[in-house]
Amino acid sequence: MRTVIAGGHGQIALRLERQLAARGDEVAGLVRNPEHAEDLRAAGAEPVVCDLESASVEEVAAHLEGADAVVFAAGAGPGSGAARKETVDRAAAVLLADAAERAGVRRYVIVSSMGADASLTEPPEGMDPVFATYQRAKGEADDAVRARDGLDWTVLRPGRLTNEPGTGKVLLGERTGRAEVTREDVAAVLGALLHAPGTAGLTLELINGSTPVEEAVGAVAGA
Repeated sequence: MRTVIAGGHGQIALRLERQLAARGDEVAGLVRNPEHAEDLRAAGAEPVVCDLESASVEEVAAHLEGADAVVFAAGAGPGSGAARKETVDRAAAVLLADAAERAGVRRYVIVSSMGADASLTEPPEGMDPVFATYQRAKGEADDAVRARDGLDWTVLRPGRLTNEPGTGKVLLGERTGRAEVTREDVAAVLGALLHAPGTAGLTLELINGSTPVEEAVGAVAGA
């Protein structure tokens, strides 16, 4: 299986690349900065330099030729302003979906955010306005992906991310409640979702829990 990951140098993406390579899959990562190429190679992934904020649909589609699946794991990052939430967290996800359809790659998994909401026009009391923009952008990206008949999409909405060692055990479902989840476990769930076609068409929340990853993914695939 060949998977192309957008945001290939991100913390979740690097973990996913290592895990996919370890199971014998072929994996490539789209990165904006050529200096990140060696990190991807060390993770077992093929680096592909492509800036999703400036690339055309045709350019991205060319990088997806021959892939079996794509994963959108890009993000503007916590230090970025509202403008890049729109250009990366929303527009780049839509661009990747356009390119996947152009390249004939049906399987599309998007890493979203718990609480993503396209209707969030005003930040709730106590919420940082930039974070509200992020949540709205993620929600709009999710809606744009889910509206496509040409994609076998899955939306994954993790809880608060941590860098603790992976536990291998999660709670995965339509509603989980808010809690933490390690990036290592998010990557493990992504890898399992890519190999579980029964999860297409699902929007799933994810936190750490008590169910082994493969069992948790198998349960939602058979629901």
